[in-house]
Amino acid sequence: MTIDVKVYGPGCKRCDTTAQMVADAAAKLGAEVSVEKVTDYAAIAMAGVVSTPGISINGKLVHAGGLPDDAALEGWLSDAR
Repeated sequence: MTIDVKVYGPGCKRCDTTAQMVADAAAKLGAEVSVEKVTDYAAIAMAGVVSTPGISINGKLVHAGGLPDDAALEGWLSDAR
C-alpha cells in the first residue's frame, strides 16, 4: 500500500527539506510513499495548516511548523502502514 503524504508550504527551503526527510524516512523503513508538495495558499489553509511546513499522512494532519523530528516522522509513517 502506498502512503499518501502531502507537504504543505510556499515552496521554501524548509518545505523542500521536509519533503526530502519524508522520502528518506520512507526509504529507511522500506515504505512506499507518494509525496505531493502543496503550495496553494487556499489549499494550505483548508488543510488546517497555520504554520509551514505542514505534513499530512493519508489525509490526517500530523505536523505543522518547522522541520519534523526524524523519529516522529518514522513513527507517523510506520503507523500509516
